[in-house]
Amino acid sequence: MNFPNELKYTKDHEWIRVEGSEAYIGITDYAQNELGEIVYVDITTEGETIAKEEAFGTIEAVKTVSDLFMPVGGKVLEINADLEDTPELVNEDAYGKGWLIKIAVTDATELGGLLSAAEYGQLIAK
Repeated sequence: MNFPNELKYTKDHEWIRVEGSEAYIGITDYAQNELGEIVYVDITTEGETIAKEEAFGTIEAVKTVSDLFMPVGGKVLEINADLEDTPELVNEDAYGKGWLIKIAVTDATELGGLLSAAEYGQLIAK
């Protein structure tokens, strides 16, 4: 499993990459592997401000649908439009082209409560 050190992680298997006051959010390599083939991503929250740990959309695999949760509070600036036609990008490149949303972070102090790559690795090893 791949867990880039520059990212922060949640216990719900989302990752966040902060770039200044904005951040990209996706699901981890572990999560996409557990879900299997991703067939649809449903995110309709563009323009909305969503609190930490609230759902911002769903991701559908062949056998299940899972909610997607905000690692930190923020305003959804952009949804990855490429996923509309090619949701399998989440499987192929979970930390790159398979990102889900871009947000404006509303409270950077919330980042301190997220997991490091090493802590996330320990979480899923249990």
